[in-house]
Amino acid sequence: MCGIVGYIGTQAASNILLEGLRKLEYRGYDSAGIATVLEGKVHCVRAKGKLVNLQEKLEGEENPSQVGIGHTRWATHGKPEEYNAHPHMDTTRRTAVVQNGIIENYQKLREDLKAKGHEFRSDTDTEVIPHLICEKMQGLQTNEAPLLEAVRQAVNELEGAFAIAVINADYPDEIVVARQQAPLVLGFGQGEFYCASDTPALVPYTRAVLPLENGEIARLTPLGVEVYTFEGQRLKKAPRTLNWNPVMVEKQGFKHFMLKEIYEQPGVVRACLEAYLNPEWQPADPLTSGSSPISLAIAPDLYTNLQRIQIVACGTSWHAGLVGKYLIEQLAGIPTQVQYASEFRYSPAPLTPNTLTIGVTQSGETADTLAALEMEKQRRLGRSPEFQPRLLGITNRPESSLGHLVPNIIDTHAGIEIGVAATKTFVAQLMAFYALAIHLATQTQTLSPERIFELIEGLRQLPSQIESVLESQERYIEQLAHDFAETQDFIFLGRGINFPIALEGALKLKEISYIHAEGYPAGEMKHGPIALLDAKVPVVTIAMPGTVFEKVLSNAQEARARDARLIGVTPMNEEEAAHTFDTVIPVPAIEELLSPIVTVIPLQLLAYHIAARRGLDVDQPRNLAKSVTVE
Repeated sequence: MCGIVGYIGTQAASNILLEGLRKLEYRGYDSAGIATVLEGKVHCVRAKGKLVNLQEKLEGEENPSQVGIGHTRWATHGKPEEYNAHPHMDTTRRTAVVQNGIIENYQKLREDLKAKGHEFRSDTDTEVIPHLICEKMQGLQTNEAPLLEAVRQAVNELEGAFAIAVINADYPDEIVVARQQAPLVLGFGQGEFYCASDTPALVPYTRAVLPLENGEIARLTPLGVEVYTFEGQRLKKAPRTLNWNPVMVEKQGFKHFMLKEIYEQPGVVRACLEAYLNPEWQPADPLTSGSSPISLAIAPDLYTNLQRIQIVACGTSWHAGLVGKYLIEQLAGIPTQVQYASEFRYSPAPLTPNTLTIGVTQSGETADTLAALEMEKQRRLGRSPEFQPRLLGITNRPESSLGHLVPNIIDTHAGIEIGVAATKTFVAQLMAFYALAIHLATQTQTLSPERIFELIEGLRQLPSQIESVLESQERYIEQLAHDFAETQDFIFLGRGINFPIALEGALKLKEISYIHAEGYPAGEMKHGPIALLDAKVPVVTIAMPGTVFEKVLSNAQEARARDARLIGVTPMNEEEAAHTFDTVIPVPAIEELLSPIVTVIPLQLLAYHIAARRGLDVDQPRNLAKSVTVE
């Protein structure tokens, strides 16, 4: 879950490495460091804490080196102290390595290397890598590319998920990188080349990129890039062009990336509508004519005799999956199960025929989700046709590992999201599920063309409805947040399709404000959680007109009777709601089935403004990282 970056070319490397790390700091910010080759030595500077601490150490330092690697860390093995920061070096301090991932067999390797005289200075798993490379290099006979060959031999002894970048003082004109189950992207410039854990670090310099595949190793020199397999076979690969630009990753006047990304949500929904809706479809067309209201790049046989769907995801994506389950079952009538990917890996559901497995991950690199999908794929291969794997991914990064693992992808079109707490990518995932559910409904013929048209017209209204909430409520929510700067506990309630939104609202508050918050189905309060309530515990309730509206208001009254302060996310001019809640955050009146897209916006703003009021780092909350690439 760390970020790595590398550069070799014609410019001083330090500034490029620092800027790249700044774009990757969302992946971890427990410590940071860079290493360059300068005057025949590896020059390494590291600092505990955020990148600014490293930057202060480097100020005023003249370093003309044109080759280097950098790292920003999310601690796994070893405390977040400077001695555990990357880059790590071998005993001779001639080889430096940065790594993203976990080396599972590092303890055995460490003991073997110590027995051979290698001295270790950290508690990390990564430190075995430079020592192992040094050991392999000493054992080499003549070789045209000794560093490449030593790294190749070393990675074949590593077990786990990793992406690494290596430099060596004796080979100052090259960087060797390798990937196994952790993301790594190469960037191509004019006589200069880059590597990074994620493309935002490359966007300011180049849009020509090449994602490495699992089991691939590459050698970067000023003359070009060579790619090989771990077995040493030379590969022919060509870069592709990104359609991003540097402006997309700047704050554009907002105080935090998170607030900017909350305000980008109307545009994200419009992008999804443009991508998913078939403009030529008319409700008068019979569903059997072949015309579909939804356009998704999904193989038709994915739907053949489909009997069951299972969704695997983590965190915010799991909440999106819960909304997806509701939509698929209510619109398409297909039984759907949602599981945490980390749990599914070790206790998968029994094999059932004609089952579609959907993996949801914003980054496309979430380790548990990828492993769950791979396991599902492997346990179905070789079985009878009805048990063959059917895999679908929902991601913001179709070029990611997920895109290589599964044959069908729904691109959520959210653009780069820098804030660690997901906002616009969650809404984009919901839009993908609306499109998928309607698409499935056309296959199962569970909805009339008129009802589909009604839903699509409702979806088209969402961007302007989100804008109205942002324009009318943000200032009010900012003022409301003042009341909760010292609050210790929050409860969020919802029912039906808005129960997952209550969970998401609680998660957002926990992630960035460090306030304990829990989401519950409103009807479950009286079965235990109501014991938590008193005048110090605010209760945020999502109450949208529909099948459970009166029930939700009744559940809120139960909380009110225990002196809790009630905050209602509910349509304006709902008289009964106005009498129930102490504070109302009004949202547009909208069909209950479509309401999650609108009701989540005030909860995002509430979490943001409470955290900002408490003076916390909204974009980089403690202990978290954007892309969870470790188990």
